[in-house]
Amino acid sequence: MMLAAVLPAASELTMLYGGALASGALAGEISLLGHHFASGLPAYLAVVVAGVAGNTVGAAGGWLIGARGGQPLLERYGRFAHITPARIARAERWFDRFEGVAVPLGFATPLIRSFVAIPAGMFEIGLRRFLLSALPGIVFFCGLLAGVGWAVGTSWSSVHNDLTYVDVAVGVGAVVLAAYLLIRRRRSISMAGSADSPR
Repeated sequence: MMLAAVLPAASELTMLYGGALASGALAGEISLLGHHFASGLPAYLAVVVAGVAGNTVGAAGGWLIGARGGQPLLERYGRFAHITPARIARAERWFDRFEGVAVPLGFATPLIRSFVAIPAGMFEIGLRRFLLSALPGIVFFCGLLAGVGWAVGTSWSSVHNDLTYVDVAVGVGAVVLAAYLLIRRRRSISMAGSADSPR
């Protein structure tokens, strides 16, 4: 969950699995800070607390990455991902305008949640304000997905397989999009080169 605050690292599956484990549908036990929890409400709460704590620490780390090196790194290497200074400025204006909603909603939304912390640090949102804004989204996400895992319980394996297909579809979509952007960029470079060459 720490890693999932800055990279899409299957936080959905982690919380679903934790909820299913807490329900007693899967073999295993929940332990937090040396305390072991039998299946039931205490185990569910332990899963949620662990998820929230890990995700909050990861969000603080992502914010620190953005605050210490985000802007210069994007300005230096962003062109490879079609991130121009104009797009950075537009994102900063958007963050300034919708920060109160963007941060909690971003952390409550699968996939998007991994791309909130670094920009927040980069655009100089205060750490305390950022974490207080992120916490409701993190709690909602962890509580909801652990609850779904609890409810699904014995159907865990089929839900896990369905979510694996979603992960694969997102990965394939990202590769296709990257290939499209690369081909488009090469075509525009070759067209610009042929337009500049003397006839």
